[in-house]
Amino acid sequence: MIFNNKENFTISRIFALIMAIIMTASMALTFVIIYILLKFSFDPITGALTSSSFIALVCIAVGTIISSYVSSKMLRPILKINDAAKKVAMGDFSVRLEEKSIAKEVKQIAENFNIMVKELSNTETLRNDFVNNVSHEFKTPLSAIEGYATLLQDETLPREEEQKYIKYILDNTARLAKLTQNILSLSRLDNQEIVLQKEHFLLDEQIRRILLSYESKWEEKNLTIDLNLERVMFYGNPSLLAQVWSNIIENAIKFSNYNGVLTIDCLTTNNIVSITVKDNGIGMDDEVRRHAFDKFYQGERSHHVNGNGLGLALVKRIVELCGGTVSIESKKGIGTVVMISFQMF
Repeated sequence: MIFNNKENFTISRIFALIMAIIMTASMALTFVIIYILLKFSFDPITGALTSSSFIALVCIAVGTIISSYVSSKMLRPILKINDAAKKVAMGDFSVRLEEKSIAKEVKQIAENFNIMVKELSNTETLRNDFVNNVSHEFKTPLSAIEGYATLLQDETLPREEEQKYIKYILDNTARLAKLTQNILSLSRLDNQEIVLQKEHFLLDEQIRRILLSYESKWEEKNLTIDLNLERVMFYGNPSLLAQVWSNIIENAIKFSNYNGVLTIDCLTTNNIVSITVKDNGIGMDDEVRRHAFDKFYQGERSHHVNGNGLGLALVKRIVELCGGTVSIESKKGIGTVVMISFQMF
């Protein structure tokens, strides 16, 4: 926050100025009253006593009136802040304070209060969106499972149809498990409940093992796998990074066209290890690419495949937690390249 000291005074200076004004006014009033009483008083002793008592009462009254007025003026912004805070506590995030005050501190409090309320409003919006999206993502596979389970109750159902419905149920169950795992992982990472336990491991071997775990999926699409994995002894958290490669490789296979090519590189240059996963699939436009790391965001390319929009959000969070960077290049109809880099030591 930057404040113009020529236009704003501190509260201490304001109170000092007010006290000086009150004292000056009281002294001036006292001199005026003494002058009047002495001028028209014939008995010096009686006049002195009367004037002293009268002056004391007048000074007390004047001081009380001025202090009450000044206090009410000074406390008014604080009372407004108190009222606004109560509204925010009740869930009203539309309240804003007027950012005008002669006191710099009060103006600063008002500005920071408005910033706080704006951030709380954004957080509340994100929370509501998160709940709505989670509810929707759970509802879709659950509805599918319920539907196929109902169909399986038909005793006359052919064996072939029965096996097909069982496969659909298993697929949706796996989708639910993946969604739950991603939500829990994101929650733990966002709340920093994970303590990074680092160890030395072969990064290229880890990527190769994870790729092999998806062999049935890339064989189903008849993908050509182009590997260029340099031997890299890496120091990091293998369990977290395994989730990164799993999500990226799964996405690359999911959005690849049949008979396409999946390229994975792991290279080191100037003490930096770079991992790229490239597919020549359906790609994405600039709008989808800009939001690719947002939670639950799914572009048009996701409409024909199962997904929940959490994979890349999880990837970004893990990579940043491990001190790396991640970026995406993509062209619709051409393909996508995911690039991740880490400092070696």
